[in-house]
Amino acid sequence: MGVAVLLQRGGVHVTIDGKWDMIIAHPPCTKTSNAGAKHLFRGHRLNIPRYYEGMCGKALFMAIMKADCGRIIIENPMSSAIFDFPKPTQVIQPYQYGHPVSKKTLLREKGVEPLRPTNVVAPEANCHDAGTWFMKGGKERQKNRSKTFPGIAQAMAEQWG
Repeated sequence: MGVAVLLQRGGVHVTIDGKWDMIIAHPPCTKTSNAGAKHLFRGHRLNIPRYYEGMCGKALFMAIMKADCGRIIIENPMSSAIFDFPKPTQVIQPYQYGHPVSKKTLLREKGVEPLRPTNVVAPEANCHDAGTWFMKGGKERQKNRSKTFPGIAQAMAEQWG
């Protein structure tokens, strides 16, 4: 038995009492991913508030990695090199799980077998292609880009559940 305290955005503390059997985490990546890297610098100067937010994101990621749990999986996109995240144990694509889209997804796994592809199809679009649902603007863009594909979620449930 152990207690893990994770600091979330806005200073809200979440306490987990006891030991979990498995953690599958999808921590926020807005401030740490390559997608947001353009906001790290203003001209040639480091944007300190943005860098700080990214380091807070890394702290949450590392707290999950070090949790007292024998089976941990963390899903995240490619992070900016400045944050020096641990190397992924596996790289997967939606097209390996029935979705005809290319969008590199990194997994850091501990205590589980690598996720096996379930339905490999040809990729027809890249997540950065104009006109795809990934690139639609407005407030929904960030939400759309962060969704886990149902085929990947089903493979996780079936293979690790």
